[in-house]
Amino acid sequence: MKKHKLVSYAKWGYIFIAPFFVIYIIFQLVPLLSTFYYSFFENYRDGLTTIGPNFVGLDNYITLFTPGTDGTINIVTYFVNTIIMWILGAVPQLLFSLLLAVIYTSERLRIKGQGFFKTVMYMPNLIMAAAFAMLFFMLFSKIGPVNQILYGGNTEKAFDFFANTWGARGIIAGINFLMWFGNTTILLMAGIMGIDQSLFEAASIDGATSWQVFYKITLPLLKPIMVYVAITSLIGGLQMFDVPQVIGTSLGSPNRSTMTMIMYLNNYLGTSKNYGMAGALSVIIFIITGILSVIVYKTMATDNSGKPKKAKKGA
Repeated sequence: MKKHKLVSYAKWGYIFIAPFFVIYIIFQLVPLLSTFYYSFFENYRDGLTTIGPNFVGLDNYITLFTPGTDGTINIVTYFVNTIIMWILGAVPQLLFSLLLAVIYTSERLRIKGQGFFKTVMYMPNLIMAAAFAMLFFMLFSKIGPVNQILYGGNTEKAFDFFANTWGARGIIAGINFLMWFGNTTILLMAGIMGIDQSLFEAASIDGATSWQVFYKITLPLLKPIMVYVAITSLIGGLQMFDVPQVIGTSLGSPNRSTMTMIMYLNNYLGTSKNYGMAGALSVIIFIITGILSVIVYKTMATDNSGKPKKAKKGA
């Protein structure tokens, strides 16, 4: 009898996933490690002269946290700006998207034309952020349609949204809200549709109200998706650049209130070509993103993810 040679297909799994790791190492891990390495060097341009790279240790990090002439620490100020604008846009976005997701997936309401509404909601996400920001810049300018409606074309009485701190921040947050709520809604809808429908049927038979079904079934089982949405939204918020760059210009007008951390980083890269300081700032942003992501995860994640709770001793 012929002996059949056993064929192992395990190696093909490693072969198929190898391109991902190769690309990740070349384009993600190596640049990350090199950025961390060069953050300890003095490397900038003074006119046509390139200074460095010269090893300076922690001097770049110390400079970033040194108060300026006005007594403020720029990186702290811009971090606060970034977080405020992210919260103003992300919190209403998550709540509104959750409401829409529950409505569109409700068996009781049975909303018709869901495909049309999903397409319309997602369309703002397809528009380039800078173009979206330019649209709102024109809408809320002193001679724009909003002031035309509010003040009847009287430019002397027109409200300058972009000269007001909360006006400019509110517009930036509103743009981010409109751009991303459709994507968030679709993710939450997918999460709700992944819940076993028999749970909703059992709750309906038991006479549970819509609020009880949402609070006791939908919300707890949807938390893993909500954690994912919150963390990805946080990461995107900390990388906010194009919208505030258009609305507040590179100066973060008014009074640096719309200057974000990535805009601050871009000033080092684009204007002064100070790669050492830019590297140090990049490392700090990376650390802040990691810490805040862990905080969000620990705050929102529960045992509803399917992991059994550890039994108490003596129970």
